[in-house]
Amino acid sequence: MNYLSCEVLVIGGGPGGYVTAIRAGQLGLDTILVEKKSVGGTCLNVGCIPSKAMIHIADEFEKVVKASKGKAPGISVKAPVVDLIGAVEWKDDIVRRLNGGVTSLLKKAGVTVINGQARMRDGKTCSVAAEKESFQIKAKFVVMAPGSEPVELEGLPFGGNVISSTQALMLEELPKNLVVVGGGYIGLELGTAFAKMGSKVTVLEASEQLLPQYDKEIANVVSRQLKKLGVDVRLSTYAGAMNAKGTAVEAVDSDNKTTKLDADKVLVTVGRKPRLDGWGLRELHLTMKDGFIDIDNECRTSMTDVFAIGDVTGEPMLAHRAMAQGEVVAELIAGKRRVFEPAAIPAVCFTDPEIVSVGLSPQEAQDAGHEVAIGKFPLPVLGRAMTLEADAGFVRVVARKDNELVLGIQAVGKNISEFASSFSLALEMGACLQDIASTIHAHPTQGEGIQEAAMLALGHGLHI
Repeated sequence: MNYLSCEVLVIGGGPGGYVTAIRAGQLGLDTILVEKKSVGGTCLNVGCIPSKAMIHIADEFEKVVKASKGKAPGISVKAPVVDLIGAVEWKDDIVRRLNGGVTSLLKKAGVTVINGQARMRDGKTCSVAAEKESFQIKAKFVVMAPGSEPVELEGLPFGGNVISSTQALMLEELPKNLVVVGGGYIGLELGTAFAKMGSKVTVLEASEQLLPQYDKEIANVVSRQLKKLGVDVRLSTYAGAMNAKGTAVEAVDSDNKTTKLDADKVLVTVGRKPRLDGWGLRELHLTMKDGFIDIDNECRTSMTDVFAIGDVTGEPMLAHRAMAQGEVVAELIAGKRRVFEPAAIPAVCFTDPEIVSVGLSPQEAQDAGHEVAIGKFPLPVLGRAMTLEADAGFVRVVARKDNELVLGIQAVGKNISEFASSFSLALEMGACLQDIASTIHAHPTQGEGIQEAAMLALGHGLHI
């Protein structure tokens, strides 16, 4: 048994954990990071980054398919085939490079990284079972960032042909028939990618609309594109059991009518849950709230000098939220004055077309008691959108009617994810409609859409 001590002990090396450790190290704090697998966590290794790599490949393949059918302007090629093994290798190489980058940053910051299973003994002590040795670590401050894991359905446990998003990103053969259980952002991102690569995709969503976390006006744009791709979307429909051979799954609609669907693979994406078991959380008896660790605006738990960040602390379960929390916590421990009180946290969905939502939707703003001014501008009328063959989507600005303070910005369109940061900045800086409308936006870009939307909210659109 090796006995170690440190000022800051970070449990979990995902986006929140490694950012905490790097920043703590930069601030001169003696820091140890414990991670069971690879630094970068779910997001870097089996989530955000690899999924976007596969989505990119699917998009590129779709372009070539269109060209082979004479539907790409000025381009003609022979019919392509998907090399899924090559795609996975390319995706894995990106992950390796980023993983190596994070490892180097941790080393540069002077952080000690221990690979192994951590288990908290109390609010100051942790035992770690590594591959060849074990450790006991005593720390002055503890930061818990163990992340989350996919929710498993009782009737469709993971294994065999029932897969999670993690396994979906490792397939070496394209499924002929893919059934996606859950019409949220993870299911639709991956389902769209597989549909573009040639799989026959069926989506089963229990609620009455796809992407229930977004308003219907946005979800409808994505729904129309899924229809163009040939994706079979079944709303108000639950997944039943698979047959004994694991080649078909039942779909049960709102009338309790059952249909059998052929399925080489069943991708279950019904959400994620905080990783609360296996590392000693229960023994700490921390205050919980709605199944998550309860924290204040400094990410402090109910135990002195024990912090928690990321997915174990509740919604939104997003990597950039965890990163921001991690930076706040490291600086608090170093004696700086910080709080975690963002004006807005952007939500991005990499479907086709992409979605960005920051702040309040029109309905949310009205439910909060605001009288609102709304400006909505269709992206396809922009010159830049036309040159990108972007034929769907819009930008929408929601503001208070009395003082024109911007409450929310939403957009759905091609490559629109790149605008998430500027939308967030507008809310964080307390922008009013006139601030956006008076800002010179470069032409030709899709960014002109946000300026036009602000103008429309003010009552004087220019290009519509």
